[in-house]
Amino acid sequence: MRRAQLEHLIRAAAVLADDPDIVVVGSQAILGSAPDAPAALLISIEAAVFPRNHPDRADVIDGAIGEGSVFQDTFGYYAHGVGPETAKAPAGWEERLVLVSGPGTNGMRGWCLEPHDLVLSKCVVGRAKDFAFAREALVAGLVTADVLLARLGALPLCAEHLEAVRGSVRTLVA
Repeated sequence: MRRAQLEHLIRAAAVLADDPDIVVVGSQAILGSAPDAPAALLISIEAAVFPRNHPDRADVIDGAIGEGSVFQDTFGYYAHGVGPETAKAPAGWEERLVLVSGPGTNGMRGWCLEPHDLVLSKCVVGRAKDFAFAREALVAGLVTADVLLARLGALPLCAEHLEAVRGSVRTLVA
């Protein structure tokens, strides 16, 4: 996915949900902070999103421009409507969202996870592709080890899961 495609999804999702504010929590949220992110971070054809003011309308987005939709068939990418609980990011992530707004969003606003919050949320999920994404963001200088380590304790996880993620992040930044 490219930045212009993300802006298109934000615009379409906002109209469908009748909400001018769309939060992007999946990997393509990286495009909020890094419009020209390395290709290795832009592999996904999906953006996980929810309407900021009406999160209950995420299913409308998923049904209209989600996976397998005419929208995906036409454009080659799609939005996955999710809930706010999908973002397993450190406390305070809502205040660190990065604004995407301009001609491509037609006055609608995309709110993307800040890169450190995004990488930590990927580490919480813990799939091989999530760690590959995290590693690439670190190598590209889009995140720093110090900030990742500092925010670890603010993840909304039970102690056991937090310790597992802490070990994974320490390995990642070593």
